[in-house]
Amino acid sequence: MSKTNMLTAAMVAGAVTAVLGTAGPAAAAGEQEKCYGVALKGQNGCSAGPGTTCAGTSTIDYQGNAWTLVPKGTCTTMELPGDRKGSLEELDRDLPS
Repeated sequence: MSKTNMLTAAMVAGAVTAVLGTAGPAAAAGEQEKCYGVALKGQNGCSAGPGTTCAGTSTIDYQGNAWTLVPKGTCTTMELPGDRKGSLEELDRDLPS
């Protein structure tokens, strides 16, 4: 991974962490949704799909069948490297071989 890609991935990870960290109690009370294709390697939620067994087992950044919880309404508007977008449904991109 190039230095630019690593920096971009770090910035996205920081942005996701900041959004999740500021979500507060309202988000914990059902104001969150599963968002596929936005989790960094090893930072997915449970039941991510084939190639993963549970939380933290995704093997690829932005793995299409791996999800993480994000504040409701933000999933499909997140800007990710490589013109990727989050999805409310599993994606067929960036899957482990």
